[in-house]
Amino acid sequence: MNIRIQYKLFLAMMATVGGVVVCMFFIMRWSFDRGFFNFVNKIDLERLNTLATKLEESYSREGSWRFLQDDPGRWNQLLRDSLPDRFKGPHPPLPPPHPPGPPGIAPQFGIGVALRDPFGSRVVLLDGGKTRIMGISEFPRNVELKPLRHGSDTVGYIGMLPPKILADPHQERFFEEQRQAFAIIALVMAVLAAMVSVPIAQQMVKRIRELATATHRLAAGKYNMRIPVVSSDEMGLLARDFNTLALTLEKNEQARRHWVADISHELRTPLSVLRGEIEAMQDGVRPITPEAIGALHGEVMKLSRLVHDLYELSLSDIGALTYRMTDIDLGELLKQALGSARLEFAAKNITLEEDLPAGQVFPIFADPERLHQLFSNLLENSLKYTDSGGTARVRIDRKDVNAVIHFQDTAPGVPAAETGKLFDRLYRVDGSRNQDKGGAGLGLSICRNIVEAHKGTIEALPSPLGGLWVKVELPLNG
Repeated sequence: MNIRIQYKLFLAMMATVGGVVVCMFFIMRWSFDRGFFNFVNKIDLERLNTLATKLEESYSREGSWRFLQDDPGRWNQLLRDSLPDRFKGPHPPLPPPHPPGPPGIAPQFGIGVALRDPFGSRVVLLDGGKTRIMGISEFPRNVELKPLRHGSDTVGYIGMLPPKILADPHQERFFEEQRQAFAIIALVMAVLAAMVSVPIAQQMVKRIRELATATHRLAAGKYNMRIPVVSSDEMGLLARDFNTLALTLEKNEQARRHWVADISHELRTPLSVLRGEIEAMQDGVRPITPEAIGALHGEVMKLSRLVHDLYELSLSDIGALTYRMTDIDLGELLKQALGSARLEFAAKNITLEEDLPAGQVFPIFADPERLHQLFSNLLENSLKYTDSGGTARVRIDRKDVNAVIHFQDTAPGVPAAETGKLFDRLYRVDGSRNQDKGGAGLGLSICRNIVEAHKGTIEALPSPLGGLWVKVELPLNG
């Protein structure tokens, strides 16, 4: 059965509130019953003590219990006099005295009082030998008895059964009224809970429905969807996370479109040059000479480098680049990379300076081939974008447990606002798409992936020499 979430929330809240109300009803009812019986019993105990005092006074005046047996009205009067003053009303007429019964047999007095006074139906008076004189005819032997004294002698006992039911019609009517009041209160609380639960469930479902609608639109490709954050609770956090997800997807979609456009442009340029050169040779416009073949080979190499860089970057993005980690000396590896690039820098009339501390070892657990690729890409970037007659400086030092490698070069520089974008794919500062300086803007993206695979960081800054400053930080062993 498909039940809407609004009804589920309503039923859940009503079940919870209903359970609480029912529990409160029975607990309050039990507490009231227990408390009311205790209250009645306490009043009866006070009345029993008063009756015991009056019986002792009467026994002192009469000298025996014979006056009760001869005149049952005296027993009724004593029961009435034991009432607290706040409960006393006008005195009812006393019943006529009963004729004395056979000797040794106590008459059954107090029946009329029992009908009018429930207290009298639970009280028993015994003489010193615990023989019944007045009150109930049958009572348990374990009932608690209060001794009645005359001087130092125990002349009798009085006892009372605890109340099991309310025999007083006033008490019973009050008791039932309170029970009905509890039931009405419980019913009113349930109705109020239902009235409050409906708007709460609707409000909660409204926010969930908004989120569901926005999710459907987001799944359909509408990444500009946003949900207003109106609270700081879990629903507000969910809305905020949804907006963050939508923004991320929107940026990724924009990046994907730019990526496709840039790749298409980068591939179209060498292909257009190759097509033009080949068609010119086919038409006889350009003779087939070693120079022409060399030009075609150069364009093919540019295209090959672009495809290779794309392949390397794709492998890095999916984590498929192979890393063969081993313990090496980072300083020695950097020195080898500088030695390989020195001839190219000299050919372009760029001075390559190195500042490698002599005798200092930089132990690192890394892939030497990938780090050599990292250093070669960074040196090649300086070689391409440093004017002839300039300087490139490479330095390595320690920072806590990390090794920091600095690549600095002279003009031309990079605006400070552009340095954070240099590691984006296909990004170029000048925004042009010509191939005059070679490459496709993928080398620094590959460098960033290699550094991150070694748990390091890389950043670009304006160089104090006037060009670009690339700082690589890698964790050392131990």
